[in-house]
Amino acid sequence: MYEFNLVLLLLQQMCVFLVIAWLMSKTRLFIPLVQVTVRLPHKLLCYITFSIFCIMGTYFGLHIEDSIANTRAIGAVMGGLLGGPVVGGLVGLTGGIHRYSMGGMTALSCMISTIAEGLLGGLVHSVLIKRGRPDKIFNPLVAGGVTFVAEMVQMAIILLIARPFQDALSLVSNIAAPMMVTNTLGAAMFMRILLDRRAMFEKYTSAFSATALKVAASTEGILRRGFNEENSMKVAQVLLKELDIGAVAITDREKLLAFTGIGDDHHLVGKPISSDYTWRAIEHDEVVYADGNEMPYRCSLHPNCKLGSTLVIPLRGENKRVIGTIKLYEARNRLFSSINRTLGEGIAQLLSAQILAGKFEQQKALLAQSEIKLLHAQVNPHFLFNALNTLMAVIRNDSEKAGQLVHYLSTFFRKNLKRSSGTVTLADELEHVNAYLQIELARFPTQLKVDLQVPDALSQHSLPAFTLQPLVENAIKHGTSHLLCNGNIIIRAYGENELVVVEVEDNAGLYQPEKISDGLGMSLVDKRLRARFGDDYGITVSCKPDEFTRVTLRLPVEGSAC
Repeated sequence: MYEFNLVLLLLQQMCVFLVIAWLMSKTRLFIPLVQVTVRLPHKLLCYITFSIFCIMGTYFGLHIEDSIANTRAIGAVMGGLLGGPVVGGLVGLTGGIHRYSMGGMTALSCMISTIAEGLLGGLVHSVLIKRGRPDKIFNPLVAGGVTFVAEMVQMAIILLIARPFQDALSLVSNIAAPMMVTNTLGAAMFMRILLDRRAMFEKYTSAFSATALKVAASTEGILRRGFNEENSMKVAQVLLKELDIGAVAITDREKLLAFTGIGDDHHLVGKPISSDYTWRAIEHDEVVYADGNEMPYRCSLHPNCKLGSTLVIPLRGENKRVIGTIKLYEARNRLFSSINRTLGEGIAQLLSAQILAGKFEQQKALLAQSEIKLLHAQVNPHFLFNALNTLMAVIRNDSEKAGQLVHYLSTFFRKNLKRSSGTVTLADELEHVNAYLQIELARFPTQLKVDLQVPDALSQHSLPAFTLQPLVENAIKHGTSHLLCNGNIIIRAYGENELVVVEVEDNAGLYQPEKISDGLGMSLVDKRLRARFGDDYGITVSCKPDEFTRVTLRLPVEGSAC
């Protein structure tokens, strides 16, 4: 009967012990403990946590016959199981020294046994890790079994060390069974608490990851196309569906760009921002959470609005400047879940990155257009001057040919003006090049020959406008124009694996990269091809001195570019 009462008393003490453990499991403190401890900071946390539990086990114990019936073994064994032999030994040493300081017949034996319990837990930890079964560490049956054995070891150590032996034997006979039962159940239940916390954490992480991936996939690239009402509404509708909340709004710094969900009858797109929470988020660059309780929330547009709380998160652009906000709402009868609050901030960062990337791409496109216009400005006056001189010479002798040259000149400049950017077919690009070449042939009728080797099957293949003409001009300007003999220009195209290859070749072989590396024409063509299709594409130049220079363009087969 005495033993049964002692079991009940120890179980009561253990319940207090486990309630404290359960409360601590709700804090961030327990997150590192729900996995096998490897990193030094986590080992330190494991040592501190279970040393506290080890000391608490002694503190809540029952004084019996100059000794203490306790649940100290739970802290020592759990420290060893989760932290390994070193952590287990240190937890046992800390708990053992505390027990020794309290004195009594079993002070020394209890100190030694507590150290042994921690080392036993650490030994099981090492064995399971070496066998590739770290999952077994978190098995409540394993925790309970190790603690049961540890208590048996403790009783044996008390009998070996404590004196007088008869008193030690009497004590062990009274407390052995109650302590074995209590500590075994306590360790198993403690591990169950950790498992529940681990399952909750994994479920939270899984839900967070799944939702984040869905949102990222569904909104990919939308705001890169422009931070405007149309694109913002598409994003807002995705967020409303995936986050399962009351409403979603997106604003810039002045007006509402999108709103969907509860209250869309009075939260009208295009209206100026009226919410103090939104202005606060914009002006102070901070997340504002008005939960309707600690921070009152009331719709600024309609007194009977059913929305009861809002989370306002800044959207940031260049130099971290706030360019707008994303606002998540819940109805009056619902609270924000922590996952939606955390996700909201992550989504704001994602959308901010999209907006920033879109602005960067717009600036890059504007820069490319400016470079093309600069190239036009560089080429056209020079080319026009030569063409007019040629016309003056031809008009005197052949008015019909002069008319053809005017036509080619008109074609050349018309295509220059109409095709400053964008994509054209290879046939259209060759027409542009042909207009240029016909005028050059008029200048050098006996010194220049042009050979086109482009199959009809590739004539409709797409490529960036204004790609070939700068290369052909380079072939003449830096190649054939320096020859005393006839110059030959070959333009060929062919398919090769997943590529369409276009070559511009001259018979001069005068390519000198160190002298023309800063030339705008060729470098701009290469830059545009790589920017559009990737670094696997672009221009390469091969040269055999005094024989040929070949400029090769690598283009993707239609639909194969990433």
